Amino acid sequence: MYCNAGASSISLVSAMEKIEEVRKHERVTGVGKVPVTAIIASRNEARNLPRCLEAVKTLAQVFVVDSQSTDDTVEIARKQGAQVVQFHYSGGWPKKRQWAMDTLPITQEWILLLDADEAVTAELSEEIRVAIQNPAINGYLIRLDIWFLGRALRHGDVALWKTSLFRRGKGQFECRLKDQDLSMADMEVHEHVVVNGATAKLRNPLTHHNVESLSRYIRKHDEYSNWESRVLLERTDGDDKELPPSLFGTQAQRRRWLKRKLFSVPGSPVLLFLYRYVFRLGFLDGAPGLIYCCFQAVQMFHTKAKLYELKLKRNRK
Repeated sequence: MYCNAGASSISLVSAMEKIEEVRKHERVTGVGKVPVTAIIASRNEARNLPRCLEAVKTLAQVFVVDSQSTDDTVEIARKQGAQVVQFHYSGGWPKKRQWAMDTLPITQEWILLLDADEAVTAELSEEIRVAIQNPAINGYLIRLDIWFLGRALRHGDVALWKTSLFRRGKGQFECRLKDQDLSMADMEVHEHVVVNGATAKLRNPLTHHNVESLSRYIRKHDEYSNWESRVLLERTDGDDKELPPSLFGTQAQRRRWLKRKLFSVPGSPVLLFLYRYVFRLGFLDGAPGLIYCCFQAVQMFHTKAKLYELKLKRNRK
């Protein structure tokens, strides 16, 4: 179901040197720590990372997997006791988080995947402590509450459920595109973790704070549309290498099914805006809600335009 990890473009020598460095700094799990390994993806996240790291101090092991940050990200991570590993991406698969799961010396049975702009609440931390004691469950979906331009977005169908917590060895990212490069980001975009075994949902959410500039937000989503246009161009119906679209499946499967249908409809970016802003009451979130819904529609337009461009290039060959 997954792409062959043997295509990794990471230098084995460099990677092993980093892992040996990490092993030298491993700490014994403290009394009362939640037996979970957090893997936090970062790149120039000096503004977000302190909040994220403060929220995972109750966890037994914390890695920050960095992409050559040029700000104070690495210094902040080390000062707060996290183990820092550098990820050097030059294309192909696996990408950042799957590479970390495959390579890092993880000591705990459970893995929690986080972005640097996400934070675990005290309530969620306690819920995780209890939930991982259930031997019948191998993975948990956690809702992501979005804060955008200083406001929590409560409408517009923006809340996401992600399989962020799962047993080591029981969860892997689907690979929707083998032939990738840095123009599509060095981290998984809309790939999802697929768990072998039973899953459940946690009640308390992760919080996602976007405190960076809108310019950076736009640049990041430009990479996402590069990736998504390639996925849409190369997909085949019934492909068993990715989570199947399904109207009656998980939220991720439903969104994927709806997106495939919507992309073939003329004017679909406008329809997406109307769906989020009007029918799902995004206007109740004020100016941040308007800007967010517009950006979502614009990203769909960018993806469709890039898909058209890719088709033109393919036809000229």
